[in-house]
Amino acid sequence: MFEISKEKTDELKSFINTHNFFFIVGHKEPDGDCITSCLGIAAILDYFGKPYQLLSAGPFKRNEVIRWQEQFSDTMEFQDEAERKNSGLFICDCSELVRLGEIDGDLKGFDTFVIDHHKTSGLEEGFQGYVNGDAPACAFLIQLFYEALIGPVPAELAKTLFFGICTDTGFFRFLTDKSSEVFAAVSRLVADGADPRSTYREINSGKPYSTRKLLGVLLGKAERYLDGRLVVTYESLEDTKKWGLDGRDSDSLYQLLLSAKGVEAVAFLRQDTPASCTGGFRSQDKIDVSVVAAKFGGGGHKNASGMSCNGRVETLIPQIVKEFARIM
Repeated sequence: MFEISKEKTDELKSFINTHNFFFIVGHKEPDGDCITSCLGIAAILDYFGKPYQLLSAGPFKRNEVIRWQEQFSDTMEFQDEAERKNSGLFICDCSELVRLGEIDGDLKGFDTFVIDHHKTSGLEEGFQGYVNGDAPACAFLIQLFYEALIGPVPAELAKTLFFGICTDTGFFRFLTDKSSEVFAAVSRLVADGADPRSTYREINSGKPYSTRKLLGVLLGKAERYLDGRLVVTYESLEDTKKWGLDGRDSDSLYQLLLSAKGVEAVAFLRQDTPASCTGGFRSQDKIDVSVVAAKFGGGGHKNASGMSCNGRVETLIPQIVKEFARIM
């Protein structure tokens, strides 16, 4: 199911060998899977002796990724026209240039290789790469590429990729009875040096006190729809100013609301500016929230997706509830 063909590994190796320099970038507002996937590509390039620059538009608000912030830049190293022709672009954990955010420099026009696992993703015209919507994390795909191209994963990289897989699988909560290959791969990372206990502490400890207060505010605003099967909550500009400047703990919010009896899906909206919002959707087994996310310019996985669009919370909530009513 997840075996990467020799054709794909050869394609990646050829992409590396035919370029002198690389930019590595993931989506804006990076999470653990995005950042560790970029670091995994960097490790592959290190093995092949290729120089690169790690890019991210940020912001690094998630507690899980702050420690890696200094390794990334939002400003591209300058290249003249000849240098650009000999450079390649790696995009990790998304497949669309528009999702990369505001990078100071022009990311268009490079030979591009994408590695992604989002259900709604596909390769843009002219891009090379590998997209597998059944994979639980992009870091998992990076692990498979590393093992196929190079061999066993070094201890520090094993810890990094294990971290990324854990963040995107909710420490394996989202895996199913069809995930034996994933557990087999993860066991190799543990054998290579990853430590499940310390990784769990790294993911779940050290959160700012303000995120606990914000969590309470969001729980207080939660409302049930569709006979209690859908719960919707939101964060206002005032909430962000008071409690959200140091980040938020959306994963705990989704866990708490989905654990309530009868709840099958959760929608969380955040008013980013007076005229724009971002949102996250989570669901139980059968409900495909990526369908709803796609209606609002977003996408992702069947049970975990996100969106970003123009609008205000009070007008978007009825629209989102209407779309959920179509699939629930």
